[in-house]
Amino acid sequence: MKLFENHNLKSYNTFGMEVSARRFVQLDVAEETPAAVAEYLQQWPYYILGGGSNTLFTNDFNGTIVHPAFHGIERMEEGGENVLLRVAAGEPWENLIQYCIKNQYFGIENLTGIPGLVGSAPVQNIGAYGVEVKDTIYKVQGYILSTRNPFELNNSECQFGYRNSIFKQTLKNDCIITYVWFQLSKIKHFTLTYQGLAKALEERELPLTLHSVSDCVRKIRDTKLPDPKIVGNGGSFFKNPVVPTEQYRELQVQYPDLVAYDAPNGLKKLSAGQLIEKAGWKGRRVGNAGTWKNQALVLVNYGGATPQEVLNVANGIIHDVKTLFNIPLEMEINRI
Repeated sequence: MKLFENHNLKSYNTFGMEVSARRFVQLDVAEETPAAVAEYLQQWPYYILGGGSNTLFTNDFNGTIVHPAFHGIERMEEGGENVLLRVAAGEPWENLIQYCIKNQYFGIENLTGIPGLVGSAPVQNIGAYGVEVKDTIYKVQGYILSTRNPFELNNSECQFGYRNSIFKQTLKNDCIITYVWFQLSKIKHFTLTYQGLAKALEERELPLTLHSVSDCVRKIRDTKLPDPKIVGNGGSFFKNPVVPTEQYRELQVQYPDLVAYDAPNGLKKLSAGQLIEKAGWKGRRVGNAGTWKNQALVLVNYGGATPQEVLNVANGIIHDVKTLFNIPLEMEINRI
């Protein structure tokens, strides 16, 4: 465990905000978690920070940042059809993707290229190109901060929903995830419900393999999303809104090309990026912040942007989408 005072967080948030933390605690092994909780998280405000890819710091953090930095991917059980992996929270997500490709484990290849650490995946229930991580998570382990007790939640107990989980609700700011267990298939199968992915594979005349699917996903992402190492961003800034089918049909009269996907309970999930683009925000810049030229859903720091500049863009988008479509957009990113 390492402790730093007045620690610069620019390299710990993909927006590249120039902010600092009063205290920064780096956990090098999972077993250090109880000691860190007892010593540093009882009297100060705190925040658990993974890769910082879904976080917008709006100011310096006058408290303690806890950063899990422990790694490891372990095969716990393996049968003829499935494999059970225990993965440390501090393991980079892309490392797990590459491990699964190498070992021919199916289920998360569509999630290639998502920045961040494994411990953040269940919190957000990350998803892309027709796949959500909840469909592969077996259980999650960690510590409850308020009671200082360990926890272990199986898949159903995690209360997964669209970009949601118990870790964003009941356990928000009250737990540190140490390990995520994944149950993955050894039987060859792919999820190609996302039309753009299926089309890309067909056009390139590639055989269906973990490597080809992962490679296509990465190429699609690269055409739409900026590299945070070059242009600061936090990925998708807003959730895709879910609306009643009747409202979607009414909008479709005026906007025949409106994209929609079936959602639970007879609802329709719309494309937030398309709504933002139709509201005139794609590629628009206000000061040092704006939206990405190839994907309106991504807000970016063009260099030297302040948190307030990013929020001004976000609030402008929310206002215009609400005015044009009568649809309230909800931020997917965590504001700290």
